Amino acid sequence: MFGGIARRYDLLNHLLSLNLDAGWRRRTAREACTAPDLRVLDLCGGTGDLSLALAGSAQPPGLVVCCDFSHPMLERAGAKFVRTGLGGRCVTVEGDALRLPFPDGAFDAVTVGFGVRNLVDMPAGFREMRRVIAPGGRLVVLEFSRPTGRILSRLYAFYLKSIVPRLGDRASGKQGPYLYLARTIAAFPEPDVLAGMLREAGFGAAGWQPLSGGIVCVHTALR
Repeated sequence: MFGGIARRYDLLNHLLSLNLDAGWRRRTAREACTAPDLRVLDLCGGTGDLSLALAGSAQPPGLVVCCDFSHPMLERAGAKFVRTGLGGRCVTVEGDALRLPFPDGAFDAVTVGFGVRNLVDMPAGFREMRRVIAPGGRLVVLEFSRPTGRILSRLYAFYLKSIVPRLGDRASGKQGPYLYLARTIAAFPEPDVLAGMLREAGFGAAGWQPLSGGIVCVHTALR
């Protein structure tokens, strides 16, 4: 499914988020890059936009590994890294989030942008993320949520249910991916529930910050 929409994935991200997604990624990068020259794993990194935000942060990492299981997505990420002159700092690795091809404690931080809701076993994914984070390192998860305000909540529910699937599937030329997107967002755990899942996976100091009225949240936790 992700390979089938890779060509127009970035365009639709900007379109369907009303171009707010770039700011969300910059905020995620600030939360992850708390010191210069860190080793950061951008898990479920897709076409590499969060990896680029990490590399362009005020305290840029020494290494960003963009890891995903979709080869067509990673091809686009790799081309971006070369085009922007970041091929020496940002690299791609094809891998499964539930069986990461990295040793214990390999990274100072792990980021996941709009990816954890796609894991077939989210608790197992969190345990695997914790495994590859060095002691004292950070996990930063950017994910859709649901606004708490009554008016925005109703507008968002209508947009998610009626507009996103039709516009996304039509623009991508594929039937189904953006209906899947809407369904996984609607079924995603509330922020406090996700924080509990992170604690159960062994993380500490789990918390979250809502952005854009609660449309997305940046979740943070410590190894």
